[in-house]
This record gives sequence, structure tokens and C-alpha cells, in this order.
Amino acid sequence: MKLTKPENVIKYCPKCGSNDFKYDGSKSFKCKVCGFHFFVNSASAVAAIILNERQEILLTVRACEPNAGKLDLPGGFVDPGESAEESVLREVKEELNLDVVDLNFLCSYPNEYIFSGYSVFTCDMAFVCQVKSFDKMHAMDDISAYHFFKLDDIPDHEISSVSIAHILKVYVKQAENKI
Repeated sequence: MKLTKPENVIKYCPKCGSNDFKYDGSKSFKCKVCGFHFFVNSASAVAAIILNERQEILLTVRACEPNAGKLDLPGGFVDPGESAEESVLREVKEELNLDVVDLNFLCSYPNEYIFSGYSVFTCDMAFVCQVKSFDKMHAMDDISAYHFFKLDDIPDHEISSVSIAHILKVYVKQAENKI
């Protein structure tokens, strides 16, 4: 039992403030006072797979918790009203100052992102991206550095999350099958 799970963290109805806000045991809460029904749904997140001219993959170093110092793919949460594709363009620009000129969906994978002592469940969507140029690339926003790795040299033990590790395995397997 994780203390960060919604049923262990959420105690009050967000609509009326009542503490008679009960978890149903699967994925929702119901307020006994005002009847508000709150569902715990997955948030959308994106990850960008970007290769350089030597076919090395770009991994970033997380500057913030969770998993600060671990390797990650560029990306982040999809903002309200934003498509996954728009989010990839925005996140890559915010984190690395790179302009994505082409992107193709690769796969998705569920993740549990623990932030401020609360489990946020995500559906992480990965896109294979091409960028205009690496000339003006620099680490910004919530990343502290970046590195390029050969596909067979990715340090699995340094990857920030299960979903990113899965996405990388899918991409590497796909790349090996194209050779």
C-alpha cells in the first residue's frame, strides 16, 4: 500500500469540503454530503525520441523531483486544450530550444508519477521526432543536462521511470528490426 495513492491522500470533497468523501475501491470518490463524484483518471504526457546525425539518441537529465539526476526523454505533461503533438513541440522547445519539424507516434505506456507525495497516473505517449538543427540546443526548464547515447549503450539503470524504459526498449527493438 503506497501512501501516495489517491485513496490515502485525498480526504475532503473538492466541491463542498466535506470529510464524508469516500473512495469506492477502484477509481473514484463520492461525497455523501453533496453527491459530487470524483474520478481518478490518467493525465496525458509525451516523450520525444530524437536522434542526431550519428543515430545516437538524446536523453536529458532531470533537474527536478521525481527522480532528479536520472535520465529521461524530453517531454512532459500535455496542457489542457493541447494535443499530444502540440505538447511535443512545446516541451522540446521549452527544455532544449529545439524546433521539431516532423514527428510520428511510436507507442504509449502507463506510468505512476509521484509528485508532492501524490500519485499522478499518466499515459505516456512517445513520438519519434526530427529537429531542424541542434545548433542552438541548450538545457532549460526542468532539465539540467543532456547526452547522446548509442542505442546499444543506453544505461538502463539510470532511466527515470518504468514508462520511459519501456518506450526506449520499444524504439530500440524497432530500430534493430529495420537494420
